[in-house]
Amino acid sequence: MRTLFILAACILFLASCEDILEVPDISGQEVELVAPLNGTVVNQNLVNFTWNGVADADAYLIQVATPNFAEASQVLLDSIVVLDSTFLGTQASKSLLNSTYEWRVKAVNSAFETDFSQGAFSVQATGE
Repeated sequence: MRTLFILAACILFLASCEDILEVPDISGQEVELVAPLNGTVVNQNLVNFTWNGVADADAYLIQVATPNFAEASQVLLDSIVVLDSTFLGTQASKSLLNSTYEWRVKAVNSAFETDFSQGAFSVQATGE
């Protein structure tokens, strides 16, 4: 009986390790920012953030700070966009005041993450 228990425990342990090893390593990939591009001036307050997806990512962490991350007076957006069968998008929207901003995105899965891809832009909407 004891041998059977040890054998079952070993099989369970090995099966668990196999699941961990099957998670694709995305850490060497890069999220490509599409809009707003670095240096862009957005002429409306609703800013649509768009990026190209990374294969095997389960979610994306998007952050927006003003005036930048090194000297952030505020982090205005810090969200995880989860990919599932009903939502496969790589975008987010945020209403922002006239100012300068940095935004960044990284891809994540259950075991790995990419580095942040980062860009700077400003909002100069009329009629604010």
